[in-house]
Amino acid sequence: MFLGLDLGTSGLKGLVIRDDQSVVASATAPLEISRPQSGWSEQDPQDWVDALIAVLDALRAQISFDGISGIGLSGQMHGATPLDHTGNVLRPSILWNDTRAEAEAARMDVDPLWRSVSGNIVFPGFTAPKLAWMREHEPHRFEATRMVLLPKDYLRFWLTGEFVSEMSDAAGTSWLDTGKRDWSDALLGACGMDRSQMPRLVEGSEASACLKADIAARWGFAKDTVVAGGAGDNAASAVGAGLTKAGEGFVSLGTSGVVFVANDAYAPAPETAVHTFCHALPDRWHQMGVVLSASDALAWFARLLEADPSFLAGTLGDLSAPGRALFLPYLGGERTPINNASVRAAFLGLEHSSDRTTTTRAVLEGVAFALRDSLEAIRETGTDVTSLVAIGGGSRSDYWLQVLACVLGIPIDVPAGGEYGAALGCARLGMMAATGAEADIATRPKIARTIEPVAELGSAFEAGYARYVRAREMLAALS
Repeated sequence: MFLGLDLGTSGLKGLVIRDDQSVVASATAPLEISRPQSGWSEQDPQDWVDALIAVLDALRAQISFDGISGIGLSGQMHGATPLDHTGNVLRPSILWNDTRAEAEAARMDVDPLWRSVSGNIVFPGFTAPKLAWMREHEPHRFEATRMVLLPKDYLRFWLTGEFVSEMSDAAGTSWLDTGKRDWSDALLGACGMDRSQMPRLVEGSEASACLKADIAARWGFAKDTVVAGGAGDNAASAVGAGLTKAGEGFVSLGTSGVVFVANDAYAPAPETAVHTFCHALPDRWHQMGVVLSASDALAWFARLLEADPSFLAGTLGDLSAPGRALFLPYLGGERTPINNASVRAAFLGLEHSSDRTTTTRAVLEGVAFALRDSLEAIRETGTDVTSLVAIGGGSRSDYWLQVLACVLGIPIDVPAGGEYGAALGCARLGMMAATGAEADIATRPKIARTIEPVAELGSAFEAGYARYVRAREMLAALS
């Protein structure tokens, strides 16, 4: 058997599969975000460990772990987790959707070295500007930092005692030479850091370490249980959905929103604000447009109405053309295509007749319009996208998927029920690391149905998107 552990922003999921990839057991544990100041987003790494313990205990209540030969890890990207010389955490981890390092990121991005080596804009949510922020605002902690780990890699350290990361997650730090798949001494030096403060790198499908003896004994794992390199959450989701070849991609309606396309070659285009990262498999890369608030925007709106998000999305009736109400989902800034950490969300076009239905529709449409921005940015790089697989919690809403198909103007494939996300992806990587299996075990899920754009609503959604773009430009000017 093989165990996948996916450390998300709102929870940690564990999934155990057999060698035929059927699911044996699963469990989840919730996580909360701390927002001590405007634009800040943090989590205590001890909370990740507590969630991991809860998940392992819940899984062990379902199955014996002595048959597990490989473990894969995936997780939220970009989080800066600084450790001192003893391996103790120096401060809460600064997460992917934290924008405090906007000024530091802007100063770094002016230097062409960053884009030319990393292949990406230095976004405020990436890891390097967070350490630059620490250097300026928390110098005592910066000076004490002997190792910087990404969230899933902190769990690896707890499980194995080893400091290791892998290419897909490391590409989101701004310190990786993404084409060469290695840390850049020049970029580290520009932050006043060096390679000794970075974990060792492996490919996602490679073995990174084995479990510590006390961890193996506590839960009954075999002593030689292998922990794979794993992947950042989106690359892991792609492996889970079998999207590993050039041109294959997904649209994700998770906490954030993503348009993801796999590539066989390194083809950066940082001027588009498209992310170009290593894939979880050797000699493969991917492009990604990122919307910081997707299902998170619906969850925020549901809290305002004291309602359940799935209830709001499930009571909209038949698909209709966009109305006057327009929502721009920039609750914590935005990445693709505007790279603006200061911009904030807005409703426009509200009137006396605006009600729960019209505003909920506006929220779903606004996220879809933002994802269209990402799709257009990817297309600007020359990558052709003709269809996408839908993943993420928001993809359970048929109404939202219908809106997406109309806004993006391409078919959306909806997988049949079952596991196909990041937890499955990292379990598959654990299988590759433990058995030497090739990437072809990452098969695509059975497609239950394909949602086509509604031709008669096409012009209305195009007009809605054009209005969104004009509003986005005006709103950015006000931020």
